[in-house]
Amino acid sequence: MFPIRDHNPSGRTPYITYLLMAANIGIFLSYVGVMQNTQLINEVWYNWALIPARLNNGEASYTVISSMFLHGGWMHLAGNMLFLYIFGDNIEDELGHLGYLVFYLVAGIAAGLAQYASGPASYVPMVGASGAIAGVMGAYLLLFPKAKVDILIILIVFFKIFPIPAWIMLAAWFAMQFVGGIGASPDNGGVAYWAHAGGFVAGVALAIPVWLRLGGPAFWNKTHGLPPHPQAQYKLVASAIPKAGRRRKPRGPWT
Repeated sequence: MFPIRDHNPSGRTPYITYLLMAANIGIFLSYVGVMQNTQLINEVWYNWALIPARLNNGEASYTVISSMFLHGGWMHLAGNMLFLYIFGDNIEDELGHLGYLVFYLVAGIAAGLAQYASGPASYVPMVGASGAIAGVMGAYLLLFPKAKVDILIILIVFFKIFPIPAWIMLAAWFAMQFVGGIGASPDNGGVAYWAHAGGFVAGVALAIPVWLRLGGPAFWNKTHGLPPHPQAQYKLVASAIPKAGRRRKPRGPWT
């Protein structure tokens, strides 16, 4: 189950969102060729990933930023870019291009520090844009809680697209990160749950001034939690590929 799009069109071209996506993809392509070489990829992680123990020793403070442009594999990259594409344009629309870039970086730094705080002695490297993107999702929850988000559900051979309010999808996602973080050890690899949760909370906090500028609770009352503009409408269109007719059985005597 994962989101594939929202019904919340933006009013301007999201240049920074596109730039961030291009940067993440371009940087990943620059080292993907050495990912099967343990020595070389470990050098990449050591130099550019966020390693809490190094940060705790006063080393490599720049990695709170560089780590958010690294990814551990194709699916890691694709999932993050999908979420950034869905939710980033609307937050950039509200904050402006430069404001959105600052917001994204600050949320990403907060996410990295949250993961660091969960295990400052850990030598497990943290990479990924998901902490910063979680901040974008937190801001989206505050500003557009009832915007429709289409969720694709796949169960073996069955798949279905369901539109649900953004707050349900985002709140459920945050709850999974929080619960996952409680049971996770910072000394084991895997999902950086506290980076996700920390980035999300930071995103909500950073978006509060914008929400208040728009009117705060009065903005919610006016829009009923929906985007303050017409929502996009989607519908599934039948395939134009002609279907073969079913062959009719001949009638006649059979022996």
